[in-house]
Amino acid sequence: MGEGSRRRALVLDGAAACAFTLLPQVSLLRPAVDGGTGGGLLWLLSLGAGLPLTVRRLWPVPVFVVVLAAACGALAAGLGPASFLAAAYAVHMVATTRRRDPGVSAVAVAGLCAAVAAVLTLSGGQSYQGGSTAVQAVFGLLVLGATWAAGSAVRERRRSTRRAIEHAAEQAKTEERLRIARDIHDVVTHSVGLIAVKAGIANHVVATRPEEAKEALAVIEDVSRRALRDMRATLTVLRGEDRSEAGDLRPARGLADLPALLGTAEAAGVRVELRTRYDQEPPEGVALAAFRIVQEALTNVVKHAAPTGCRVDVTAREGVLTVDVTDDGPGPPGRRTAVPGSGMGLVGMKERTAAHGGTLSAGPRPGGGFRVTATLPFQV
Repeated sequence: MGEGSRRRALVLDGAAACAFTLLPQVSLLRPAVDGGTGGGLLWLLSLGAGLPLTVRRLWPVPVFVVVLAAACGALAAGLGPASFLAAAYAVHMVATTRRRDPGVSAVAVAGLCAAVAAVLTLSGGQSYQGGSTAVQAVFGLLVLGATWAAGSAVRERRRSTRRAIEHAAEQAKTEERLRIARDIHDVVTHSVGLIAVKAGIANHVVATRPEEAKEALAVIEDVSRRALRDMRATLTVLRGEDRSEAGDLRPARGLADLPALLGTAEAAGVRVELRTRYDQEPPEGVALAAFRIVQEALTNVVKHAAPTGCRVDVTAREGVLTVDVTDDGPGPPGRRTAVPGSGMGLVGMKERTAAHGGTLSAGPRPGGGFRVTATLPFQV
């Protein structure tokens, strides 16, 4: 609770204390006081039941005990049950701040107390002037019970709200960790897969075709630098550091970066044909998901089918971004380098698609090769 809220709460409690102090003085709420009781005792008991309420937020239980004792004293002195309203105001704070859970449903207690209090009020309202002390005591206890139950319900609602907030926070953290894990996986597998392929080619032709081996090593150097840049950018986000000085460390995140991605795949022996049509500009998050899906699909083509041909179709129209990546199947085995896979790439693509409410299909083509199709709905 902020300083302003705490000050307002103290002002509210002070006003309530004054009101509950004056409440027993209202002639309609108390029986006639005989001459032996005197007005001094009435004021003393009223002050004892009202003034402690100013500090009920600081010491809830002691304040309730003092106010309840004053209310019982007022009832025994024949001053009526009005002071039990002050005790109810005090017990509400106890109910909302206690740590132990109730043994009986607060809703059931509240319903029973409210029903009995209503019956007593409707059938014997005149008892405040001439009713027995027992009836007044029962009425006061019912008010306390109903207030206790209401406070318990408020406390449970606050606990439920707090648990919901904590659960949402934990879920957000989990989703953020999964997102970062997917980004790291995409960067690492894409880059390392290309490096492995080109390193295998370089090792295979270094003795007979040194120029081709030199070209493969140049590709490895370029891919390695890009991988380190993208990894630093991802770790910068993970650490929550200021990225204003990151410069060119931002990893490729949009559909405009697809040509550079395709160029890297072509350097690994995949002939890529890119076709795009954007009737609508998708949001940044959807564009990033599409980029990562294309990246992972091309990584799989490089690892399992290069050298080969591949087509990438990206279309955005009528609120749906469609990504379609197909390849012609494995090339000649003599020039292929087997790169093992973990299967996490397809899992990551499915997670990215599901995060935007889309669908993903991946599997072999009837005429040979492999096809990945993802649909990502979006709103402009």
